Order: sequence, then C-alpha cells, then structure tokens
Amino acid sequence: MTVEIGRPSAHVAEVIMNRPEAMNALSTDQVRRLGEAAGQLAADDQVSVVIISSALERAFCVGADLKERRGFDNDDLRRQRPVFQEAFGALRALPVPVIAAVEGFAMGGGCELALCCDLIIASATATFGLPEVGLGLIPGEGGTQLLPRRMGLNRAADLLLTGRRVGAEEALRIGLADRLVPEGAARAEAVELADDIATKSPISLRAVKRALRQGLDVDMVSGLEIESRAWEEAAYSADRVEGIEAFNMRRAPRWPSWRENG
Repeated sequence: MTVEIGRPSAHVAEVIMNRPEAMNALSTDQVRRLGEAAGQLAADDQVSVVIISSALERAFCVGADLKERRGFDNDDLRRQRPVFQEAFGALRALPVPVIAAVEGFAMGGGCELALCCDLIIASATATFGLPEVGLGLIPGEGGTQLLPRRMGLNRAADLLLTGRRVGAEEALRIGLADRLVPEGAARAEAVELADDIATKSPISLRAVKRALRQGLDVDMVSGLEIESRAWEEAAYSADRVEGIEAFNMRRAPRWPSWRENG
C-alpha cells in the first residue's frame, strides 16, 4: 500500500505515505488513496488529531509524479485534475487538527500537502520548495493561497516566484514550519504533540479549527460571529460540563463521546 492509516493512540490517527521507489511522488493513484484516507478519517468521530507522515527517511513527498505526467497530453491532465482537487480538498477539510511530520524533501505538491495541515514539524533534514514556475506550471493545490496566509505575501512571493528551496532552519524562521527537531525526530514529535492535543475536548478542538479557518479572511465583525457560533457549540455541549467538573475535582477530563454530545 502506498498510503496507510495507523493509530499511534486511541484518538490520534496517522496517514503514512510509503512509495519508496518514487520518494512518495504524487501519482494519480497515490493522490486518490490520500483522499480516501482523509474521507475515512473525517467520518471517524473517535479521531481528535491526524498526523500526515512518510515512512521514508529521505522524503516527505517530492511532489507530482512527473514520470507519470511525462506522457500526458492536455486531456490527460484535465482528467487527473479533479482527483488532485478532491483529495487535497478533503485533506484541507478535515475537521480535526492535522500535523505534518516532515523529514527530507517536501517539494511542490509535497510542500502543498504540508501546507494543508494546521501545524508543520520539520526535522533538521527538511527541505521545502514550490518549484513549479521552473516547470511551466504554478502550484495548483493551494500553494499560492496557503503559503501567504501562513507566512505573509512578500515572503510567499519570494518562494513562489523563484522556486528556491528552503532548509529547515529558514522554514522555521519565516513561519513555513512551526517546530524544528533533530534529524529523524519529526514523527516522534508529531505523535507527542498529537497526544497532548488529543487530551483536550474533542468538541472544542473541532470548533477552534473551524473558527480559525473560516474566520481567517473575513472582517473582524464577521470573524467574531464565526467565533461566537463555535463558542456556543462548545459551551452548550456535554464537554463543557465535564471539563469544568474535572477542573474543580482536580482530575483529568473524561470527555463524552461525540454521539452523547450530539
């Protein structure tokens, strides 16, 4: 299998890319499998956090499979396009926090895959880049939109217009990565972080993510309305009752199931 779903802990799921012969290059089949995994996890109400990782040491994902595309004509590209759009859309639409664990190359579509996530953990070996302008293309799975939202317009323009590569330390400095860890430690850090996040209210985690994503590009009044609706969903849930009770009893919360909250 080129894409597998693991379960590091009860409420943390992991999407693992494992296509070693192509350094996880995004073939049509690979992308379809990523989309199917995202759909499966979106429907799992016991998942509180998702990790996207690679089974390979040298690469998170090197981008689109250009060997597959070498023989493509325009009609072939048109047929492939919706597969990519649907899969990346499903990843961006995951209702729970998503963490990318990046070891090695995250280039082109691989960088966009990391950008779909809420948090990016980069090992010292991580290398990011969006080199599409050197191939007669532009990023097509959110790169031109997600990158400036993450690190600002001018810094994003620098990377998008030059196609240059960014190492792990620079990625952390400019906001492309959120945490920097030693070589080989990205997945372990992602699991530790995911386990910590997963101890929090599942209702609240989903509400926070929705408020962040939906409120990012609206005016302040609209953003506060989005926040208020998300707050009400959490505040009027069984999770709020349990969270306050656990705080006062000085014990760990025992969050009600999604069905109980519903």
